[in-house]
Amino acid sequence: MSCKERGQPRTTVSRSSTAATRLTAVCALALLSSACTDSAPEARAAAAPAAIPVITQEARIEPMGIEIEAVGTTQANESVEVTSKASNTVTAIRFQEGEEVERGEVLVEMDDVQARASLAEAQALLARSKSQYERSRDLQSRQALSLADLELVEASLKADEARVAAAQARLDDTTIRASFMGRTGFKHVSVGSFVTPGTVITTLDDTSIIKLDFTVPETYLFVLRRGLPIEAAAAGLPDRTFTGTVTNMDSRVDPVTRSVVVRAELDNADGVLRQGMFMTVALQGEVTPTLLVPEEALVPERGHAYVFVVRDNIVERREVRTGKRKPGYVEIVDGVHEHDRVVVDGTQHVRDGSVVEVTNGGAS
Repeated sequence: MSCKERGQPRTTVSRSSTAATRLTAVCALALLSSACTDSAPEARAAAAPAAIPVITQEARIEPMGIEIEAVGTTQANESVEVTSKASNTVTAIRFQEGEEVERGEVLVEMDDVQARASLAEAQALLARSKSQYERSRDLQSRQALSLADLELVEASLKADEARVAAAQARLDDTTIRASFMGRTGFKHVSVGSFVTPGTVITTLDDTSIIKLDFTVPETYLFVLRRGLPIEAAAAGLPDRTFTGTVTNMDSRVDPVTRSVVVRAELDNADGVLRQGMFMTVALQGEVTPTLLVPEEALVPERGHAYVFVVRDNIVERREVRTGKRKPGYVEIVDGVHEHDRVVVDGTQHVRDGSVVEVTNGGAS
């Protein structure tokens, strides 16, 4: 057998081996392509971001005014300490402690013997002066008395009239009367007590209307006005709320506390409020339509405030400008519109452009 004949089988085996190798490679590529095709959806699913669960609320417009809270002290509408004008002895006390008295009602009587005597003397002198004046005027009409002498008699008459008025005033001072309708306080003297000018006999308070004085920071001056309604409460009167109105503001701001004193009046027909009580005050400025969002929606960052607005399950981060506040809510001056939905729970997990899932069913 020649060399050519011996080499023929080798060529056949080599070609068969090459074909088998190619077939194996094609199968491997087909299997690999099939495996890649089957795993593509899973890969794409793994690559897609998961929706972040959040709770949202709607920005809405509600009537709102600036609310101010303060503390104050009550004062009676009218209040005086009943005292004596002169040194004298108390002879009778005509009032009971804590009773209502009318204006002009007698409260205390004092010894008036000397005062009555002085008045009687002055009245006698006045009667004599009047008689002399009548005679002198008759004489002057007949040219029997000069005009100068008549003027002297007339001057004496006027002096005696003044003495009578002074004596009558001293007599009146022995009887102390109520200067206005009100409630009396404790008795500080007894019958027989010797009082001097300024000695406090009792107190008299008109509490039908109570004045309530409280301080407000000067930053709220633009809110204050006469007639502004207020509500007040006292710790000693639980479950009672008293209503009134602002009647006046002090003309000056305290340079130390930077606050102004405001006075309001409360109706006290049943007399339960007393002078000197401590009360808490709440007043509200003029009510205007205000765009509000929950406080939880605000995200402070480096001196700015942001909210996350959700639209079509996509989050948009917006900077906002805030205004007035009330418990649980804050006014949005700029950055959000009515009916925008803002994230109130989940703000720490979302970013601008995040995909979210609203889990509160769209309820506000």
